[in-house]
Amino acid sequence: MRLAVGGVRVRPSYLSTTPHVRIQSCTVTQRANLGTRWREYQGSKNWEGLLDPIDDNLRAEILRYGKFVQAAYTSCDFDPSSPSYASCRFSKHDLLHRSGLPDTGYLTTKNLHATSGISPPRWAEKAPTWMSKQSSWIGYVAVTEDEEEIERLGRRDVVVAYRGTVTCMEWLENLQSMLTHLPECTSDLGPMVESGFWSLYTSRTPACPSLCEEVRDEIARILDKYRGEAISLTVTGHSLGAALAVLTAHDIKTTFRDSPLVTVFSFGGPRVGNRTFRRDVEENGSKVLRIVNTQDVITKLPGIVLEDDVADAEDCQRRNALPSWLVRKLQDARWLYADVGCELRVSTGHSPYLSSHVGNVATCHELDVYLHLVNGFMSSTCPFRATARNEFLKMIPATTQAALFRREKAHVR
Repeated sequence: MRLAVGGVRVRPSYLSTTPHVRIQSCTVTQRANLGTRWREYQGSKNWEGLLDPIDDNLRAEILRYGKFVQAAYTSCDFDPSSPSYASCRFSKHDLLHRSGLPDTGYLTTKNLHATSGISPPRWAEKAPTWMSKQSSWIGYVAVTEDEEEIERLGRRDVVVAYRGTVTCMEWLENLQSMLTHLPECTSDLGPMVESGFWSLYTSRTPACPSLCEEVRDEIARILDKYRGEAISLTVTGHSLGAALAVLTAHDIKTTFRDSPLVTVFSFGGPRVGNRTFRRDVEENGSKVLRIVNTQDVITKLPGIVLEDDVADAEDCQRRNALPSWLVRKLQDARWLYADVGCELRVSTGHSPYLSSHVGNVATCHELDVYLHLVNGFMSSTCPFRATARNEFLKMIPATTQAALFRREKAHVR
């Protein structure tokens, strides 16, 4: 989640006193031909045998989709003084090229917007207009059009990519952390999702349709256009975008009963819904791979997660000695979340270039850091590959390299 002022990402002072670390993720030069195994890499078997140790082709796919999310950040106008604040800086036809992805083989087909359902507070009437901006560009849809890339992937791929939090209204929605029932829910035990995320996905204005409507219309058009072809739908995002990616996947599978395989690659995503929502996601066939940095607190929010064998809030109190006020909230069932999908766990502490930043909350949540950690990850017993070192050093100043060498030398002694 990011707040941008004047084109510069700003963090609250209490989050970090350490300079921001920029990491260049792995550049995949040898793209493997996925062929008939593409469904496995999209999670058809829940990535069994591909995560620990990580399969190199899966690593390349995760990084590739991460770059689509980077493009969503790069394309967004972060400057609140600009008349186009929180809109896309580039036209659809050259969005990927101008955001640093000239050779993807994909064509952007749709711009996507999220709208806050919160009424701006009274103080916003006297504040700059950018502070109460309700609808903002949040991502895009892109489809593979290059025949060589379609052949390499083994199918035509549709990507839905979302950025993280930018505007003040999105930040306010993030604070709406209680669970709310989905519209089709007929029982108190039915699927529930985080209120703010659901609001951003479903709210609309007279001038701007909801994100949900935009996604459904574009997916319907694409499925009709490429009917009969092998096709995959891949939804990816970081932070808030990761939460919206899970909601999008669930909505697509619920709306389009005969939809193809829908996969989510989630980077630093917060929790989205309760156990029943998790069960619905699993039963409708959506595949979710959560990439989680152990030191990233955002992935541990919002709410509370009970162990799968914990029956209820009272059981949780007995096991964990929770205070009575917290148990009452748990009994409300609006704070009980469940993690969705499979998990690839990485760690800032495993990177020799980031170990000193383990306690930096903001750095541990950065998308660049996530891609660096995925690039370096090998397995739970060999957590970081040596070749990631060279890729890292190419992107940092000589003075920083010298400091790293001194620290490594001192560590060896």
